[in-house]
Amino acid sequence: MQMSARVTTQPGQHTVQLATDANQKHLTIPPKPSGLGSSANGAELLMLALATCYSNDILREAARRGIQVTRVEVQATGDFFSDGEPIRNIRYRAAVHGNAPDSQLLALMHHTDTVAEIQNTLRSASTITLEHCVVNKEL
Repeated sequence: MQMSARVTTQPGQHTVQLATDANQKHLTIPPKPSGLGSSANGAELLMLALATCYSNDILREAARRGIQVTRVEVQATGDFFSDGEPIRNIRYRAAVHGNAPDSQLLALMHHTDTVAEIQNTLRSASTITLEHCVVNKEL
């Protein structure tokens, strides 16, 4: 599977397109009130990626175990200090409600932490490459 995100920003407009292989979707994130750019910053979206990944993976892993989950809450947090510096001290909290005993839900949560792809990507410090630059032309 290939995952991609495309952001286009121009005065008064900010569009986000996401895709997994050929499955495309749009995400609404308003532009900055002051003009160009997104009203959400990259660190906030990174925290959203962590929270979304864990939440979705809880549901996937619960289904594999025959557990019915009725509610998932995830809050991801990180500390950012200055421009150009990486976000630090990334952590997340989760609450899972379902039809299994607490011990099974807790085991599900710990297992999911080991298989959550975004968490594991950040833990492995994946290589990121600026692959192509274009000036004053369409991609």
